[in-house]
Amino acid sequence: MRPYLAAIGSALLMWAAFPPLDWGLLAFVAPVLLLAALRKAERALHAAVIGFLYGFVFFGLLLNYVRFVGFVAWVPLTTWLAATAAGYGLIVWTFRLWPARRWWFIVVGGWGLWELVRERFPFGGFPWGGLGYGVGGNPGLIGAVQWIGPSGWTVLAVAVAAGLVLLLEDRMNWRLFVDPLVVVLLLALAGGLAASRPRGPTLRTAIIQGNSPCPQVHCQNENERIYESHLALTQSLGDGSVEFVVWPENAASSPFDPETNEEVRQAIIAEAERLGAYILVSGTRTVGDDGFLNVNAVFAPTGDRIGEYAKRHPVPFGEYVPLRGLLDFIPQLDQVPRDMVRGSRAVVFRLPEGIVGSVISFEGAFLRDIRPEVDAGAQIMVVATNESTWGAAPASDQLIGLTRVNAAAIGQDVIHAAITGKSAFISADGSVTATTDLLTTEVLIGDARFRSGGKTIYVRFGDWVLLAALAAALAAVAVPGEGRPERRRDPW
Repeated sequence: MRPYLAAIGSALLMWAAFPPLDWGLLAFVAPVLLLAALRKAERALHAAVIGFLYGFVFFGLLLNYVRFVGFVAWVPLTTWLAATAAGYGLIVWTFRLWPARRWWFIVVGGWGLWELVRERFPFGGFPWGGLGYGVGGNPGLIGAVQWIGPSGWTVLAVAVAAGLVLLLEDRMNWRLFVDPLVVVLLLALAGGLAASRPRGPTLRTAIIQGNSPCPQVHCQNENERIYESHLALTQSLGDGSVEFVVWPENAASSPFDPETNEEVRQAIIAEAERLGAYILVSGTRTVGDDGFLNVNAVFAPTGDRIGEYAKRHPVPFGEYVPLRGLLDFIPQLDQVPRDMVRGSRAVVFRLPEGIVGSVISFEGAFLRDIRPEVDAGAQIMVVATNESTWGAAPASDQLIGLTRVNAAAIGQDVIHAAITGKSAFISADGSVTATTDLLTTEVLIGDARFRSGGKTIYVRFGDWVLLAALAAALAAVAVPGEGRPERRRDPW
């Protein structure tokens, strides 16, 4: 019974490391109980159950708000994520009797592999609950994300936790705890002293949070009312008061898309000309009988549309239905009658002061979707999102938690615009400098600064710390040497 209680305790501690509580330092200690419980398990089945229990409690609580769209969404998602945790539990248990140092390398690399898999599979993956985001969002630690990325913090956090488990079993294992802890402290010091600070021109920006007349439900003339709210807030800005205006995702959706609705187009152009500002307008556009585009378009003060970015990474079961033909017996999927047509490439917008890149909603959580924008020349990033589906749930805070760590990884200021909130200005050091409340109608004005230096180490080399950990784990398994099970004291 105690190993199962330890798994639940570990899950609760890990949940507390993320919003709404956001006690990020708990992510260093939360894995300790889970790893100790897995080393205690007597059989493979017990280890799988311990891992599954941890995953179901942690992800079930973290993503509790997914129930708003139905248990048909929450149960499969939580169950899949729990199943991946069970797989990791089997890895930890399989090598539990190996020499301490080898087990340590395998456990650290195995956790990295676990996150790597679930951030990519199935259907593009799901990064919520990534350990590195809980750890890397802390003051000081977030400054080092520019070098090692959130995946690097995942590796170091598990290294500390696994080392502590081994230290509690045998004091002779102290190096496996102290060494990674020293690296953590040095990186925290360096990150605090040398956090990213862009030194390019500033861009006076207005985020238009027009709100929804009916969050979490659909209502009559919803798209029209959302569009009119965003237009009215834009019209409230003083002439020449800003240089850049950002409308969030779905602010101008069919049939109020400026590409197909001339009246809407002219209204947006009139505001761009009056303000002398560039306006980023985000919305959807119907394509054919069963498709749609989700786009960010930018209009210049001259009235010209200077470019359009089409979202490349749709939300599975939200913006498209995987295996639609096999799943047509599920009535809730009728709520997604059209599949999003994916964009094919990164697109950036050249303003006089610098280059702006953008991603849309779900993409803001994935560094692999953001890095191509940086490679294309982006010096400021925009994340346009909606959030109206989740009401007052912590979903918005969780997405901001992901995007602020990603901002630190690329070393760029991020303009995070949401229809129902929270909208925010996020600095390149990961700090949130200004934010709105949930479910409010307001304009948030602030300055974003273009990055004038080169790319961060993380942008250049990606998940290099994780790859090194995977290589070390593989070597620990494959390289000949000491491999006999060792005696150890019962950690319980």
